[in-house]
Amino acid sequence: MPTVSAMTDKGYDIAVVGAGFAGSLTALGLDQLGYNVLLVEKEAHPRFAIGESSTPIADMILRDLAGRYDLSWLHSFSRYGSWQDHHPEVASGIKRGFSYYSHQGGRPFRTDEAHSRELLVAASVSNRQSDTNWYRPDLDAFLVSKVREAGIDYVDRTTIFSLDRIAGHWKMRARRDKKLTTYSSAWIIDATGSTALLRQLGVGSGGADLRTRTSAIYSHFTGVKPWQSWLREHNISTADYPYNPDFSALHHLMEEGWLWMLRFNNGITSAGLVLEQGKRTQLPANKQAAWKQVIERYPSIANLFEKASVAELPGQLFSTQRLQRRAQKVAGEGWVALPHTAGFVDPLHSTGIAHSLSGVERLLYAFESGGGTVSSQHRSDFLATYERAVFRELRFIDLLVDGCYKARRNFDLFTTYSMLYFTAAIDYEQKRLRGSFDIENNAFLSADHARIPALVQRCYGEVTEISSLPGTAIPEEVNEKFRARVKKAIAPYNSAGLLDPDIPNMYEHTAAEWGSNT
Repeated sequence: MPTVSAMTDKGYDIAVVGAGFAGSLTALGLDQLGYNVLLVEKEAHPRFAIGESSTPIADMILRDLAGRYDLSWLHSFSRYGSWQDHHPEVASGIKRGFSYYSHQGGRPFRTDEAHSRELLVAASVSNRQSDTNWYRPDLDAFLVSKVREAGIDYVDRTTIFSLDRIAGHWKMRARRDKKLTTYSSAWIIDATGSTALLRQLGVGSGGADLRTRTSAIYSHFTGVKPWQSWLREHNISTADYPYNPDFSALHHLMEEGWLWMLRFNNGITSAGLVLEQGKRTQLPANKQAAWKQVIERYPSIANLFEKASVAELPGQLFSTQRLQRRAQKVAGEGWVALPHTAGFVDPLHSTGIAHSLSGVERLLYAFESGGGTVSSQHRSDFLATYERAVFRELRFIDLLVDGCYKARRNFDLFTTYSMLYFTAAIDYEQKRLRGSFDIENNAFLSADHARIPALVQRCYGEVTEISSLPGTAIPEEVNEKFRARVKKAIAPYNSAGLLDPDIPNMYEHTAAEWGSNT
């Protein structure tokens, strides 16, 4: 049961709408800053959610939030080992890094000693020190329990259907279990990750300026065979792997797009097909039929799902329209949106959790810097800067992701282009590790860097041109020249040996190199 019963016009400093992990952490931070906070959720926990793959960046932000806002318990969720030590009841998974496998339709997966169809990039040195896959039904419910424990007013199963700005306050009309309720707050923080509240604020959302064009079919499953088991059954050596690929964000590249697989320690696997728009239209409209047709086209993947079934929660497959969207505005008078509400590009490279947490960090700073008041010129200036930064970050992520889609039909080309993402991530991590990160001026994933976005833009133009070459095969000479140009371009920021010819697509890094602060 929620901690707040139906009420009329109870006033708050700030209403946070959406009780996923980002909304709950925002509410907890604001409470620590002394604000009177209301947290509103349209569903009830535990509830199904995706956005489950953490990264070194996300973990660094979690640790910083834990220290800055006296949320000491939060620190344990930043590594798999400490998570298991302190909260084993909250399901999670080991995520040692990023793994990519290139499949051909109608053929079992095959590779060679040079790992020409595999790419593994480690982000930690051990399972204990690793990043995590978040089982969101458990973690989100746990965070809401901390909200309640802190005495923050929380209402679930509540839908806001009307917003009016009157004399510097929002009047929110809401419905809960057929009962009408009214709340009042000076500020609204939209943590819904959707466009519904933005529409009530008069803010449109679209994706015309985003290049990536994909949709998804996904769910949680039980009984999915481990990928490493399949590899061993088919005598494909994993002896020089830096980690078990099932303990990672596993990407199976296909002609239609790719399949994500994230394992949790409760026997559940998150899996989803991300399909390029042109390919999706060639598949059956029915989501079950489309899923079956794609999975069965790839014998190795079909074998993984041979004895699998959809998990009890959620009990069904989900399908989406186009994933990409960007709001027209991120902030306005008395309101601001977290990044995942402001826009989204694609699950590729797992930017979602970290981007959301970077928004939590920046918005808490905005209200922290207001000197304890809800109105501040400095805050207004900062939020205007934040809006520009979020738009820049979405455009940058779009370049990093869409270039990989363009390169996907040739794995060498894909591998080379994907190193641009890792270059940007390492630069951002190192900035935080060195203590040179400036929350007011440094954008997520180094999207504001003086040179990195420009070199990504140039490489994107090149990969677009290369991928448009006639024929089914890209000449090896073209691949080699592109790889040499990218290696030279990233050299000033490449502290991890990316594109080293002596490393056959197996990258093993120390925690220090990857910016893993303690």
